[in-house]
Amino acid sequence: MGPGDVNLSAEQNFFKATDAAALQHPLTITRTTIYTCTNFSIVIFFLPPTAVIPLHNHPGMTVFSKLLLGSLRIKSYDWAEPPVFAAGSTPDDHLRLAEVVVDSGFSAPSDTLVLYPAAGGNMHRFTAATPCAILDVLGPPYSEDRDCTYYQDFPYSHCCPSESQPPLQL
Repeated sequence: MGPGDVNLSAEQNFFKATDAAALQHPLTITRTTIYTCTNFSIVIFFLPPTAVIPLHNHPGMTVFSKLLLGSLRIKSYDWAEPPVFAAGSTPDDHLRLAEVVVDSGFSAPSDTLVLYPAAGGNMHRFTAATPCAILDVLGPPYSEDRDCTYYQDFPYSHCCPSESQPPLQL
């Protein structure tokens, strides 16, 4: 699938914006829903340069993400298994260790990324390097009882300064 399949073109003004021009305007991320039903939804996100979709998850969902136009950086995590909590914390503190799955730049056209409910980098952050469009197919779709959670990532050494510990991240 490519940008032409959803009537997008690199010639549209949004994708011609320069970093300098885009920085004069608020970094507004927009989206358009192409289709939704009880089993899945198809959405396109439009990110201007330097915009960030913060670190978040897709609980109980499988997500296919396809970068249609532009370039971005993706950093994603999976929970460490078995569950490991930061030294001195409890499950109620929500300071759980996670492992980096992807920390790379991507440019369109690129392969489709697949995020599974518990693997593949389900917790992830997108940072736009250029104006970009990302097609997401989410199954099942978000609902009133299924919403994402936002996270902060901290280097492992932030909570557990011992140098003999494995290089995991929060």
